[in-house]
Amino acid sequence: MTILVTGATGSVGRLVVDELLAAGVPVRALTVDPARAKLPAGAEVVVGSLAKPSTLPVALKGVDAVYLAPMARTVRKFCELATEAGIERVVALSGSSVGDEHEGSSGNEYGAVEKAVREAGFAWTFLRPGVFMNNTLDWAPMVRAGEAAMAYGDATQTPIDLQDIAAVAAHVLTTEGHEAATYVLSGPEAISLRGQVATLESVLGKEIRFRELTRDEQRAQWIGYGVPEQAVDWILDGFEETLRHPQVPTGVVEQLLGRPGTTYAEWASARRDVFG
Repeated sequence: MTILVTGATGSVGRLVVDELLAAGVPVRALTVDPARAKLPAGAEVVVGSLAKPSTLPVALKGVDAVYLAPMARTVRKFCELATEAGIERVVALSGSSVGDEHEGSSGNEYGAVEKAVREAGFAWTFLRPGVFMNNTLDWAPMVRAGEAAMAYGDATQTPIDLQDIAAVAAHVLTTEGHEAATYVLSGPEAISLRGQVATLESVLGKEIRFRELTRDEQRAQWIGYGVPEQAVDWILDGFEETLRHPQVPTGVVEQLLGRPGTTYAEWASARRDVFG
Protein backbone atom coordinates (compact mmCIF):
# COMPACT_ATOMS: atom_id res chain seq x y z
CA MET A 1 0.00 0.00 0.00
CA THR A 2 1.51 3.30 -1.13
CA ILE A 3 0.21 6.53 0.37
CA LEU A 4 0.56 9.92 -1.31
CA VAL A 5 1.27 12.75 1.10
CA THR A 6 0.41 16.11 -0.41
CA GLY A 7 1.95 19.19 1.13
CA ALA A 8 4.80 16.90 2.17
CA THR A 9 6.98 19.78 3.32
CA GLY A 10 4.17 21.58 5.16
CA SER A 11 3.98 21.85 8.92
CA VAL A 12 1.85 18.71 9.31
CA GLY A 13 2.52 16.90 6.02
CA ARG A 14 6.25 16.63 6.67
CA LEU A 15 5.53 14.92 9.99
CA VAL A 16 3.00 12.59 8.34
CA VAL A 17 5.78 11.39 6.01
CA ASP A 18 7.94 10.51 9.01
CA GLU A 19 5.10 8.76 10.85
CA LEU A 20 4.21 6.60 7.85
CA LEU A 21 7.81 5.64 7.14
CA ALA A 22 8.30 4.73 10.80
CA ALA A 23 5.30 2.40 10.44
CA GLY A 24 6.92 0.74 7.43
CA VAL A 25 4.42 2.13 4.91
CA PRO A 26 5.58 3.10 1.39
CA VAL A 27 5.25 6.87 1.00
CA ARG A 28 5.12 9.08 -2.07
CA ALA A 29 5.81 12.69 -1.07
CA LEU A 30 4.58 15.58 -3.22
CA THR A 31 6.79 18.66 -2.97
CA VAL A 32 7.70 21.67 -5.09
CA ASP A 33 11.40 21.67 -4.20
CA PRO A 34 12.87 18.24 -3.33
CA ALA A 35 16.36 19.64 -2.66
CA ARG A 36 15.10 22.11 -0.08
CA ALA A 37 12.62 19.64 1.38
CA LYS A 38 15.32 17.18 2.54
CA LEU A 39 12.80 14.37 2.77
CA PRO A 40 13.91 11.00 4.20
CA ALA A 41 15.62 8.61 1.83
CA GLY A 42 12.80 6.13 2.28
CA ALA A 43 10.23 8.42 0.67
CA GLU A 44 9.54 8.39 -3.05
CA VAL A 45 9.64 12.07 -3.99
CA VAL A 46 7.50 13.55 -6.76
CA VAL A 47 7.82 17.16 -7.86
CA GLY A 48 4.50 18.96 -7.81
CA SER A 49 1.88 20.77 -5.79
CA LEU A 50 -1.83 20.88 -5.16
CA ALA A 51 -1.58 24.46 -6.41
CA LYS A 52 -0.56 23.06 -9.82
CA PRO A 53 -3.09 20.34 -10.70
CA SER A 54 -1.19 19.51 -13.89
CA THR A 55 1.45 17.86 -11.67
CA LEU A 56 -1.04 15.58 -9.91
CA PRO A 57 -1.69 12.75 -12.42
CA VAL A 58 1.87 11.44 -12.09
CA ALA A 59 1.74 11.75 -8.30
CA LEU A 60 -1.60 9.92 -8.08
CA LYS A 61 -0.72 7.02 -10.36
CA GLY A 62 -0.55 3.73 -8.49
CA VAL A 63 -1.24 5.00 -4.97
CA ASP A 64 -3.86 3.53 -2.67
CA ALA A 65 -4.71 6.49 -0.44
CA VAL A 66 -4.03 10.19 -0.10
CA TYR A 67 -3.27 12.48 2.82
CA LEU A 68 -4.79 15.73 1.56
CA ALA A 69 -3.50 19.09 2.70
CA PRO A 70 -6.17 21.82 2.67
CA MET A 71 -6.28 23.89 -0.52
CA ALA A 72 -9.80 25.01 -1.38
CA ARG A 73 -8.82 26.75 -4.61
CA THR A 74 -7.91 23.52 -6.41
CA VAL A 75 -9.64 20.83 -4.36
CA ARG A 76 -12.32 20.08 -6.94
CA LYS A 77 -9.69 19.55 -9.62
CA PHE A 78 -7.81 17.27 -7.23
CA CYS A 79 -10.99 15.27 -6.66
CA GLU A 80 -11.56 14.94 -10.40
CA LEU A 81 -8.01 13.74 -11.04
CA ALA A 82 -7.98 11.43 -8.03
CA THR A 83 -11.23 9.82 -9.17
CA GLU A 84 -9.77 9.27 -12.63
CA ALA A 85 -6.71 7.67 -11.01
CA GLY A 86 -8.92 5.23 -9.11
CA ILE A 87 -8.20 6.63 -5.64
CA GLU A 88 -10.75 5.43 -3.09
CA ARG A 89 -9.36 6.63 0.26
CA VAL A 90 -8.72 10.28 1.24
CA VAL A 91 -7.81 11.58 4.69
CA ALA A 92 -8.11 15.35 4.66
CA LEU A 93 -6.63 17.82 7.12
CA SER A 94 -9.38 20.23 8.08
CA GLY A 95 -10.02 22.35 11.17
CA SER A 96 -12.32 22.74 14.14
CA SER A 97 -13.47 26.08 12.70
CA VAL A 98 -15.63 24.36 10.05
CA GLY A 99 -19.12 25.80 10.31
CA ASP A 100 -17.94 29.18 11.59
CA GLU A 101 -19.23 31.55 8.92
CA HIS A 102 -17.28 34.66 10.01
CA GLU A 103 -15.69 36.26 6.94
CA GLY A 104 -12.21 35.89 8.42
CA SER A 105 -12.65 32.29 9.58
CA SER A 106 -10.34 29.54 8.39
CA GLY A 107 -13.44 27.34 8.51
CA ASN A 108 -14.56 28.67 5.14
CA GLU A 109 -11.62 27.08 3.33
CA TYR A 110 -11.71 23.89 5.39
CA GLY A 111 -15.44 23.55 4.79
CA ALA A 112 -14.96 23.88 1.04
CA VAL A 113 -12.36 21.10 1.07
CA GLU A 114 -14.59 18.78 3.09
CA LYS A 115 -17.58 19.45 0.82
CA ALA A 116 -15.63 18.66 -2.34
CA VAL A 117 -14.10 15.46 -0.95
CA ARG A 118 -17.43 14.25 0.42
CA GLU A 119 -19.28 14.92 -2.84
CA ALA A 120 -16.59 13.15 -4.88
CA GLY A 121 -17.53 9.87 -3.21
CA PHE A 122 -14.21 8.88 -1.66
CA ALA A 123 -13.95 6.83 1.52
CA TRP A 124 -13.09 9.92 3.52
CA THR A 125 -11.94 10.89 6.98
CA PHE A 126 -11.68 14.50 8.14
CA LEU A 127 -9.24 15.60 10.83
CA ARG A 128 -10.30 18.80 12.59
CA PRO A 129 -7.59 20.03 14.96
CA GLY A 130 -8.01 23.23 16.92
CA VAL A 131 -5.34 25.79 17.74
CA PHE A 132 -1.73 24.66 17.23
CA MET A 133 0.89 24.85 19.98
CA ASN A 134 3.28 25.98 17.24
CA ASN A 135 1.39 29.27 17.01
CA THR A 136 3.11 30.33 20.22
CA LEU A 137 6.50 30.18 18.53
CA ASP A 138 5.61 33.74 17.49
CA TRP A 139 5.98 34.68 21.15
CA ALA A 140 9.69 33.82 21.17
CA PRO A 141 11.01 37.42 20.85
CA MET A 142 8.76 38.57 23.71
CA VAL A 143 9.71 35.58 25.86
CA ARG A 144 13.41 36.18 25.31
CA ALA A 145 12.89 39.83 26.28
CA GLY A 146 11.15 38.76 29.50
CA GLU A 147 7.69 40.20 28.88
CA ALA A 148 4.73 38.68 27.05
CA ALA A 149 2.12 41.26 26.06
CA MET A 150 -1.19 40.05 24.63
CA ALA A 151 -4.93 40.48 24.90
CA TYR A 152 -7.36 38.03 26.52
CA GLY A 153 -4.81 36.46 28.84
CA ASP A 154 -7.45 34.24 30.44
CA ALA A 155 -8.78 32.92 27.14
CA THR A 156 -8.67 29.15 27.61
CA GLN A 157 -8.08 26.80 24.67
CA THR A 158 -6.84 23.25 24.08
CA PRO A 159 -3.73 23.66 21.90
CA ILE A 160 -2.41 20.58 20.09
CA ASP A 161 1.07 19.50 19.04
CA LEU A 162 1.51 19.07 15.28
CA GLN A 163 3.20 15.73 15.90
CA ASP A 164 0.01 14.40 17.49
CA ILE A 165 -2.00 15.49 14.44
CA ALA A 166 0.46 13.69 12.16
CA ALA A 167 0.35 10.56 14.31
CA VAL A 168 -3.44 10.50 14.08
CA ALA A 169 -3.29 11.00 10.31
CA ALA A 170 -0.88 8.07 9.90
CA HIS A 171 -3.00 5.87 12.18
CA VAL A 172 -6.19 6.64 10.29
CA LEU A 173 -4.50 6.05 6.94
CA THR A 174 -3.17 2.64 7.94
CA THR A 175 -5.98 1.13 10.00
CA GLU A 176 -9.60 0.22 9.35
CA GLY A 177 -12.80 1.68 10.69
CA HIS A 178 -12.37 5.39 10.01
CA GLU A 179 -14.42 5.86 6.85
CA ALA A 180 -16.94 8.73 7.01
CA ALA A 181 -15.52 9.78 10.39
CA THR A 182 -14.85 13.36 11.46
CA TYR A 183 -12.33 13.60 14.28
CA VAL A 184 -12.12 16.82 16.28
CA LEU A 185 -8.60 16.86 17.71
CA SER A 186 -7.32 18.75 20.72
CA GLY A 187 -4.43 18.76 23.11
CA PRO A 188 -4.82 16.94 26.45
CA GLU A 189 -5.38 20.04 28.59
CA ALA A 190 -7.29 23.30 28.69
CA ILE A 191 -4.82 26.13 29.26
CA SER A 192 -5.10 29.91 29.06
CA LEU A 193 -2.70 32.22 27.23
CA ARG A 194 -1.51 33.40 30.63
CA GLY A 195 -1.08 29.77 31.66
CA GLN A 196 1.05 29.04 28.60
CA VAL A 197 3.32 31.97 29.48
CA ALA A 198 3.58 30.67 33.06
CA THR A 199 4.50 27.25 31.66
CA LEU A 200 7.25 28.79 29.54
CA GLU A 201 8.48 30.63 32.63
CA SER A 202 8.72 27.33 34.51
CA VAL A 203 10.30 25.41 31.65
CA LEU A 204 12.90 28.08 30.95
CA GLY A 205 13.58 28.89 34.58
CA LYS A 206 13.30 32.63 34.00
CA GLU A 207 10.85 35.38 34.89
CA ILE A 208 8.44 36.33 32.12
CA ARG A 209 6.11 39.18 32.96
CA PHE A 210 2.61 39.03 31.52
CA ARG A 211 1.16 42.33 30.34
CA GLU A 212 -2.49 42.40 29.28
CA LEU A 213 -3.22 44.33 26.10
CA THR A 214 -6.61 45.74 25.24
CA ARG A 215 -8.42 44.28 22.27
CA ASP A 216 -7.76 47.49 20.31
CA GLU A 217 -4.05 47.38 21.12
CA GLN A 218 -3.76 43.75 20.01
CA ARG A 219 -5.81 44.42 16.89
CA ALA A 220 -3.64 47.35 15.84
CA GLN A 221 -0.48 45.35 16.46
CA TRP A 222 -1.53 42.38 14.32
CA ILE A 223 -2.84 44.57 11.51
CA GLY A 224 0.51 46.36 11.62
CA TYR A 225 2.18 42.99 11.08
CA GLY A 226 0.11 42.54 7.92
CA VAL A 227 -2.57 40.15 9.17
CA PRO A 228 -5.86 40.83 7.31
CA GLU A 229 -8.36 42.76 9.41
CA GLN A 230 -11.11 40.16 9.01
CA ALA A 231 -8.78 37.41 10.22
CA VAL A 232 -7.68 39.52 13.18
CA ASP A 233 -11.28 40.15 14.23
CA TRP A 234 -12.09 36.44 13.91
CA ILE A 235 -9.13 35.42 16.09
CA LEU A 236 -9.94 38.01 18.74
CA ASP A 237 -13.62 37.03 18.71
CA GLY A 238 -12.49 33.45 19.29
CA PHE A 239 -10.41 34.44 22.32
CA GLU A 240 -13.35 36.37 23.70
CA GLU A 241 -15.62 33.36 23.22
CA THR A 242 -13.26 31.13 25.22
CA LEU A 243 -13.42 33.58 28.11
CA ARG A 244 -17.16 32.88 28.28
CA HIS A 245 -16.92 29.23 27.31
CA PRO A 246 -13.46 27.73 27.97
CA GLN A 247 -12.58 24.90 25.63
CA VAL A 248 -12.52 21.31 26.89
CA PRO A 249 -10.19 18.56 25.58
CA THR A 250 -11.94 16.16 23.21
CA GLY A 251 -9.87 13.10 24.16
CA VAL A 252 -9.84 11.87 20.55
CA VAL A 253 -6.04 11.77 20.22
CA GLU A 254 -5.79 9.57 23.28
CA GLN A 255 -8.63 7.34 22.12
CA LEU A 256 -7.16 6.77 18.66
CA LEU A 257 -3.48 6.47 19.57
CA GLY A 258 -3.81 4.71 22.92
CA ARG A 259 -1.35 7.11 24.54
CA PRO A 260 -1.50 10.54 26.20
CA GLY A 261 -1.45 13.60 24.00
CA THR A 262 1.48 16.00 24.28
CA THR A 263 1.10 18.65 26.97
CA TYR A 264 2.13 22.25 26.43
CA ALA A 265 4.91 21.83 28.98
CA GLU A 266 6.29 18.82 27.09
CA TRP A 267 6.09 20.68 23.80
CA ALA A 268 7.79 23.77 25.25
CA SER A 269 10.54 21.72 26.91
CA ALA A 270 11.53 20.35 23.50
CA ARG A 271 11.88 23.92 22.20
CA ARG A 272 13.92 25.60 24.90
CA ASP A 273 16.45 26.68 22.27
CA VAL A 274 13.75 28.67 20.43
CA PHE A 275 12.41 30.49 23.47
CA GLY A 276 15.53 30.70 25.62
